[in-house]
Amino acid sequence: MKTGKMVGALVAATALCAFWAAPGAAQGVDRLYVLQCGQGHAGDLSRWTPGLNVGTPVDVVDNCYLVHHAQGYLLWDTGITEAAAAKPEGIAGQNGAPDWKLAKTQTAQLAEIDVKPSDIKYVAVSHTHPDHIGNVELFPQAMLLVQKAEYEWPTPFGAGRFKPEHPVTKLEGDHDVFGDGSVTIISTPGHTPGHQSLVVKLPKTGTVVLSGDAVHFTGSWENRRVPAGNVDKEKTLASMQRIADLLAQTHGQLWINHDKPQGDAQKHLPQYYD
Repeated sequence: MKTGKMVGALVAATALCAFWAAPGAAQGVDRLYVLQCGQGHAGDLSRWTPGLNVGTPVDVVDNCYLVHHAQGYLLWDTGITEAAAAKPEGIAGQNGAPDWKLAKTQTAQLAEIDVKPSDIKYVAVSHTHPDHIGNVELFPQAMLLVQKAEYEWPTPFGAGRFKPEHPVTKLEGDHDVFGDGSVTIISTPGHTPGHQSLVVKLPKTGTVVLSGDAVHFTGSWENRRVPAGNVDKEKTLASMQRIADLLAQTHGQLWINHDKPQGDAQKHLPQYYD
C-alpha cells in the first residue's frame, strides 16, 4: 500500500514538472497584450534598494496586461486611475512613492483592439496598492481574482479594498484560471500579505511570468533586494526563489512590472505576443 502511494506521488510530481517544463502546453491562450497604465518618476531609488542609491532619481512604468483566451479575456492589474489622464501635471506620490502621469486611458487602449470593458471576463490584481487597482471598477461585471489574504488585509482607515458588491473569487494559493494550465495565478506573498504573480504559457513566446511587485527592477531581481516597505522580507525572498525556480523549469521570461528599460523594449498594444 505504501509503495503504491509512493509511486502515485512520484507520478504526480513528474507530471507537474512536465507541465511547467512544456513551453508548447498552452491551450486556449493565444495573445498577450502589454498596456501602458502609467509613467512614473520617484526622487529616491533607495526606497526599493535599502542602503543603496540614496537620492538617486528613477523613472518607472506601470504596465497592465491583457490575456486573450478562447474562454474570454483576463486583465492583469489595472494601473493608476484613469482620472490621471485628464491631469497634465499628473498625480503626486505620497511618502516617496512615484508621481504618476497617464498618456492614454485604459479604456481608450482597449478600444484600439475593439475590446469593451464588458468583454473582460476576469480581472486579477497582483496586489492592492493604488497603482495596480486604480481601475478595477471600470469592469464591474468581471470576476475579481485576488488572494483572500489580500482582500481581507485591513486598510489604515478600516475600509474595504474593493467594493463589496464586486463579484470576487478569494483565492488561497495558486489558481488555474481557465482550467487548461495556460494561465496560472501563483501565490507570491511578501510585498503585501496576499501578493500574487501570473504565469502565461504562450504557443510561440513560451512561458512568461508577470511579476507584479514581487520584484520592482532588474537590478533588484539580480541582487535579491527587498524594499523596506514590504510587509515580510523572508516571504519576499522565498517568493523570488519560487519565481526563479519556475523560470529555470520552464526556460521562461520574467516581465518586471515597473522596470522602465524592459517595459520600453516590449511590444505594446495593439501589437501582442503569441
